[in-house]
Amino acid sequence: MFAIVETGGKQYKVAKDTVILAELIKAKDGQSIKLNKVLLVKEGNSVHVGTPYIKGATVTCEVLSHLRQDKVVAFKYRKRKSSKKKIGHRQNLIKLKVKEIEIAKG
Repeated sequence: MFAIVETGGKQYKVAKDTVILAELIKAKDGQSIKLNKVLLVKEGNSVHVGTPYIKGATVTCEVLSHLRQDKVVAFKYRKRKSSKKKIGHRQNLIKLKVKEIEIAKG
């Protein structure tokens, strides 16, 4: 069984016991959170597709840790203009472990 979940504007394919790095969600380490923006669930031979989300479907995750992504450097330079700009960015991430995928029956 697997599901496609949307969080932080990105989509992730998750199954039970998989670990994902997602955009920062306000939660503490060890806390359990539910992601309810489930786009698709496949269990066995049946596929449930949402329009755009499946009503009553949730993915329960446990927060493992908070971390930051490697620094991305944007360097802007204009030749012969004596103009340059260096900007760095580090994205805050959260590490989630999928515990359970639930679908509302009926």
